[in-house]
Formats: sequence, structure tokens, C-alpha cells
Amino acid sequence: MREILDRVAAGDLSPAEAEVQLRGYATTDAGRFDAAREQRRGVPEAILADEKTPTEVADLAATAVETTGRAVVTRVDADIVAAISDEFGDTPTTVDHDHRAKTVTVHGEAFDPPALDATVGIVTGGTSDAAVGGEAAVIAREMGATVEFVEDVGVAHLGRVLDHLETLRKADVLVVAAGREGALPTVVAGLVDTPVVGLPVPTGYGAGGDGEAALDGMLQSCTILSVVNIGAGFVAGAQAGLVARAVDDARSE
Repeated sequence: MREILDRVAAGDLSPAEAEVQLRGYATTDAGRFDAAREQRRGVPEAILADEKTPTEVADLAATAVETTGRAVVTRVDADIVAAISDEFGDTPTTVDHDHRAKTVTVHGEAFDPPALDATVGIVTGGTSDAAVGGEAAVIAREMGATVEFVEDVGVAHLGRVLDHLETLRKADVLVVAAGREGALPTVVAGLVDTPVVGLPVPTGYGAGGDGEAALDGMLQSCTILSVVNIGAGFVAGAQAGLVARAVDDARSE
């Protein structure tokens, strides 16, 4: 502890960085940022922008970059993007806004992104599923995986899936996002020997159109797959990233 305090006194370590080393998290006016999550769990901490003010999100993002070298922000709107851009406008950082996925990632100047020898395939039933699938892609990519997209291959025309079968079978893990009745993950899982993560999307009409039908269909799948909650792109991407990390570990042995 004395060494940490000496480094703070000397200006070599910020109070936030010192708190992370001592407690594992940094305290801000907007809440506590879990800076040790990636070391503890293998998944980077993300800042969910929903129900937070732009100032709160920008504050947490600044703390994230200060303590971990990067920030991952999900479910952003235009005001949140503007606040983050203003926060980092005069700093040597890279700010990337994925408009469709509604994410912002910020990398500090010295941040060294991870790299895994593993591929995550993101498969979407239609264009309406691209936003949630995109969120999964951002997280898997931030965990170091190579990400490949297979888009607009819904089961209304099975030929679209079969046309990409070789690509699907080459991936180390697949995240399959689908709305409506959610049949696409079941179909894909029956064609490949890799892990499949079903990602139900809240698209469709009438009864079950908020993702309930897709979720129920995936949970009742007759082929083997895992399923995350409705619209949980972050969770699906993180799950795929953990599989990709295990694949990378196996290949490096």
C-alpha cells in the first residue's frame, strides 16, 4: 500500500488508478467502475448508457480509459455520443461510434488491444437483427476475436443459409441473431459442429413480437445451442469471446 501511496504522491499514479489497485474498482460521481472485471472474468467492463445522463456516461468513460486504457459504451444515443466526443476531443484517443450497433469504443493512446487466434461468426436473420448482432460483434472484437458477418440469411429461404455453409463451419463459435419465431439458430446449429449462441431479437408482429416468441423457440430448440436474453447482444458477444479465448489457449499450447 505504501508503494501505491508514494506513486500517487509522486504523480505517477492517479487516485482512480490507485483505488483500482486497492479495491478493484474506481469511484466516480456517476457510480463505481469495475476496472478489474477483465482480469477477473475475461470480459471488459461495459458502460450501459440507458437511463444515464450524457455527463454520467462521459464521466464513466473517462474513468474507464484512465484505469483500463479503453471504454466500451452500449445503447448510446446522439446526446451520449456528443458528450463522449467532447470528453475526449482534446486527448490522444481513438473514438469509434458504431451507429447501427449503438456503441462507442474509446482506446487510449497506449492501449494494446488483445488478439486471439479465433473467429466469431455473427449471423443475422435479417437487416432488422443487425443492431443487436452488431453489439455482439463489438464486444467479441474488443475481446480480441476476429469477427466475420453472415447477414440476411433468415429461414424464409433456407438457400441463403446453405450458400454460406462453408463460412459458418469455419468459425470457432457462432452468434445467431433472429427475431420473429427465432428458428435460425436451431437451423444453423443443426448444420455445424461449433458452439452456437442464440440471440433472440425483439422484432416481429403481434403476439410474441417483442422477442418472446424468438426466445421461447430457441429455448425449445431440438439442436444443441445456448441462449441469451432478448436483445442481449453484449452477453452473446461476451459468451462468444470467452469461447474464442479458450480456443486461442488450446491452439497456443
